[in-house]
Amino acid sequence: MTRIAVVGATGAVGQVMLEVLDARGWRAPDHTIVPFASERSAGRTLDNGMTVVGLADDTIEGFDVAIFSAGGAVSGEWAPRFAAAGAVVVDNSSRWRMDPEVPLVVAEVNPQALDGHRGIVANPNCSTMQLMVALKPIHAAVGIERLVVSTYQSVSGTGVKAVDELRAQQRAILAGEPVPEPEVYPAVIADNVIGAAGNFPEGDDATDEERKMMFETRKILADESIGISVTCARVPVPYSHSESVNLQTREPLSAAQARALLEAAPGLAVVDDPSAHLHPTARDAAGRDEVFVGRIRDDESHPRALNLWVVSDNLRKGAATNAVQLAELLHARGLVCATSVV
Repeated sequence: MTRIAVVGATGAVGQVMLEVLDARGWRAPDHTIVPFASERSAGRTLDNGMTVVGLADDTIEGFDVAIFSAGGAVSGEWAPRFAAAGAVVVDNSSRWRMDPEVPLVVAEVNPQALDGHRGIVANPNCSTMQLMVALKPIHAAVGIERLVVSTYQSVSGTGVKAVDELRAQQRAILAGEPVPEPEVYPAVIADNVIGAAGNFPEGDDATDEERKMMFETRKILADESIGISVTCARVPVPYSHSESVNLQTREPLSAAQARALLEAAPGLAVVDDPSAHLHPTARDAAGRDEVFVGRIRDDESHPRALNLWVVSDNLRKGAATNAVQLAELLHARGLVCATSVV
């Protein structure tokens, strides 16, 4: 009997985590799943019939794995407590990603990094996640020298309130009514594109979303030499992030060769037929676990450069699905008992 805690179970990603666990066979009678949230949600009954438990020292004992999607502050306080109580924590916040002692893992890309965990494992940012699944086979084959990435990020990446804000603005526009003032974003998102997704740390002209992708890409691929330029934008799409990727390889690789590598890689689905105007879209990727790749073509401006279009559901593979996959890998590799704590 495996006991799994889902911390932040009432949030957008937490709800999807419960769905993914159910779909992948982690429900009773073989396993026990306990949803956790803040004290104000304790006792609430979820749509699936589960009752939410509040975080307390006497409620976190006896778990094998704890999957977190509750924000950095909660992870910073409670992830070490779960680890000290014997669980391996898979954390979806940014709290532990930069910690050199904490593995940052994408299931299809660097599962071997789990072997050195000390009680906590980090999930990368959703935009980085899908990019890594697409780049891993190319990096392994010929190396990557430089990346230029532009993201088109859905509002669900910011949370449920952002989706609600988009919907309210869209309804007002369709009804010819005044558009409600934005509360989540610095500008109206409906019928608009916000050219800076994330927040600007003091003194930095790159957003935290852009910095995450730069740092996390190098850490996951274990290659500090990759040059990376990132621009993250927010678009009026509810679910799925899209990315335009220009990559310069260290050794020559044609578009046809890249397509063959991507078609054979786990977790990827190639959708690429220019004659039929067929390529991945955010709408088609929503609700799916795959990372979709298309627009695979040579960059005629450089002899060792390619262009890709990468799309994935940011709540599923970008967060929930990878977290569950890591829990599965921890079990498969016999790593569910932490030997020490971060």
